[in-house]
Amino acid sequence: MTPDLQTLEISKEQSSIRDTHFLWGSALICALMVAVYFHVLAGLILTWWTDPNYSQGFLVPVFAAYLVWARRETVLNKRVTPTWSGIAVVFAGLVVLMMGAYGAAVFLSRASLVVVLAGLLVSFGGWTLLKELRFVFLVLFLAIPIPAIVFNEVALPLQFLASRLAGDLLPLFNVPVLREGNVIELPNIRLEVAEACSGIRSLVTLLTVAVFYGYFLEKTFPRRAILVLSCIPIAIAANAIRIFGTGMCVQYWDPDRALGFFHVFSGWLMFLVSLICLFLVQRAMRLVLRHRREA
Repeated sequence: MTPDLQTLEISKEQSSIRDTHFLWGSALICALMVAVYFHVLAGLILTWWTDPNYSQGFLVPVFAAYLVWARRETVLNKRVTPTWSGIAVVFAGLVVLMMGAYGAAVFLSRASLVVVLAGLLVSFGGWTLLKELRFVFLVLFLAIPIPAIVFNEVALPLQFLASRLAGDLLPLFNVPVLREGNVIELPNIRLEVAEACSGIRSLVTLLTVAVFYGYFLEKTFPRRAILVLSCIPIAIAANAIRIFGTGMCVQYWDPDRALGFFHVFSGWLMFLVSLICLFLVQRAMRLVLRHRREA
């Protein structure tokens, strides 16, 4: 065997050994991640399945995987620069996990998973690779339900705002109204705008849809940000109209049907209307941009 062939065989053998070590190392890391985060992931999936506020969480990992796949050529062409500084990020994520576990803060435990994944990426790929995939990690946070304390702080003002808007609209259609906080007193019945009717559910879902929609149809961050921020007034207006419609049905139709079939149906209808409004906002931005270019 010539020296060149011997060198080639040695090189192939070394490459095979490195690949084997990489596979075993990856399998060990995956096993450790599953062992550490099994209960966290199980609880997260259960929340997606049982809580309608966060059922869109099933779509977030799929979208994140698509983002990685769409950038696969750019990622593969990036220079891999492993760094020990990623271990510090992993350690920070594990500290957050322990804080969540011992402090009964479920949000922290779930958020730590994203931090640990980012740290592992930095450890084996470098900061440049993390910078390329930073949007993917931000998207993953959409799959994590917001803390209950934040949820309640947002839901309560939305309840009052939706009640006030609906209470201001109903008298314009000859419906006598007496409003106290989130309670609307009608001649036939008393309507209470509960947490489920605050609009927070449609707002959370609409924000996730806006992120997906903006990524595919808009190329710049400012227009994507406008699209996401427009979800707030859209969700508030849609929910106020839903409550207004319920009050109208109670007054002029049938209270039982208004609080039954119509209330459920109007929720789906208003979400569809919200999606249409989101589309109109995006089209309006396109028209403004086209007008500026022509000018």
